[in-house]
Amino acid sequence: MLVNEAVGTRQVDVDQIRLSLQARHDELTNEYEEAVAQSQVLRLVEVGDTAGDDQADSGTKTAERDTAQSLLRTILDRRAQYEHALSRLAEGTYGRCEGCTEPIPVERLEIYPSATTCVKCKQTRERRAA
Repeated sequence: MLVNEAVGTRQVDVDQIRLSLQARHDELTNEYEEAVAQSQVLRLVEVGDTAGDDQADSGTKTAERDTAQSLLRTILDRRAQYEHALSRLAEGTYGRCEGCTEPIPVERLEIYPSATTCVKCKQTRERRAA
């Protein structure tokens, strides 16, 4: 199935989609690298600044470290979604729902370019997970 058939686009649009997906992937890569650098600085500050810490200080540092790790995981997850979307575009399956193989509405892809499911399948999946 060609992406053109799935989302009703021309080759020019496919190229634009690819560029848009790749640009967002690159932005997320840069965000990740910046977050890693900030996390390393935070660790260096923690290592050099532990004298006189009480339980509140330790708790604050732990919370900051957990927040930084959560941010890194979130960025990596989002970047993986864009990698998957680029892979689907290359395979010709971008724009088709992975659940029911029906076309994903263009409006959904415009809002959430890395979407892999239509709204109906997404809602079904979320209900099952709840």
